[in-house]
Amino acid sequence: MNLSYWEYKSWLSNIEYTIVGSGIVGLNCALHLKKQYPKAKILVLERGVLPQGASTKNAGFACFGSISEVLSDLKRHSEEEVLQLVLKRWEGIQLLRETLGDKQMDYQNYGGGHEVFLKEQIHLYEDCLENLHRVNTLLKPVFGKDAFVEHPNSFNFKGVWKNYITNPFEGQINTGKMMKTLVAKVQNSGVITLNAIGVDSYQENEDHVIVKTDQFEFKTNKLFIATNGFASQLIVETVKPARAQVLITKPIENLSIKGTFHLDEGYYYFRNIDNRILLGGGRNLDFKGEETSSFGETALIQNRLEEILHSIILPNTPIEIDLRWSGIMGMGNQKKPIVKQLANNVYCGVRMGGMGIAIGSLVGKELANLVK
Repeated sequence: MNLSYWEYKSWLSNIEYTIVGSGIVGLNCALHLKKQYPKAKILVLERGVLPQGASTKNAGFACFGSISEVLSDLKRHSEEEVLQLVLKRWEGIQLLRETLGDKQMDYQNYGGGHEVFLKEQIHLYEDCLENLHRVNTLLKPVFGKDAFVEHPNSFNFKGVWKNYITNPFEGQINTGKMMKTLVAKVQNSGVITLNAIGVDSYQENEDHVIVKTDQFEFKTNKLFIATNGFASQLIVETVKPARAQVLITKPIENLSIKGTFHLDEGYYYFRNIDNRILLGGGRNLDFKGEETSSFGETALIQNRLEEILHSIILPNTPIEIDLRWSGIMGMGNQKKPIVKQLANNVYCGVRMGGMGIAIGSLVGKELANLVK
């Protein structure tokens, strides 16, 4: 790009803080930096025309982990680590609601989030019931009361056990409204945002960083990497991309299903939105194939999503699929996100572990607070 004097002076000179990635983490980082340093010139760069990755492509679950996910985490983490993970998700959701307001992102709680168990998953179902008291006791400091309760199959799903295990605190949001409000809030604060600019590399010097994009290069005092599932393209920290495939139906007349639902240890999830059913997941059918930073859908997973839709969720209802899409999450061996200083003037906040809505606001704040 051949920049004019005016373009360079207005947008790319005297940059104090540059954030790569305009998802939940990057935009919250920008907001908190602006709050701390109101006179600072802050720049956010985004590779996509809209925020990419998972922030605008998720299912809109304001969740903390279903009971089977918590039990799975307890097999690989200590009780204290799991408690802190859930606490961070809880605090992150509250910060998101405080930052944007419930109305602005259409936050709703329709009785909580329900984990639904297939008939063939009797061992999983019984294990979750047996550990109900243990998990509730562990998480009591977070929620103040039982995090999980039994709930009858009030939506008449087929081929499932008679009770769900419900987290009454779980809610849902409108992802598009959330991100549109967040983008506007950042821009109104005076932060510069530039879309369709991909960052290819950076080079740290003693007191600044040279950032090389696919359009131009410039100098910034501090650089923050907030690209989550795409982080390995810029930094050496271990973050594996994980694609999540989703579909949504056309409007369904007299749809009575309301709430957020988890199935098969959280590998499938569905909810109501605008008299439609949004359904996603299936990564467990092809872990290797879905460990990709390329957007797209596969017949293997989309067919399974449709099968669940027709045989379990709405078996006696005519359904048409309206849209299909995918998002890219950032995973790792640990559920805890990576928020750290990488070099004198370079920082990162990545690896949301599929919990970006829950923890993204908090991680963005923690990332901004790394600057002393």
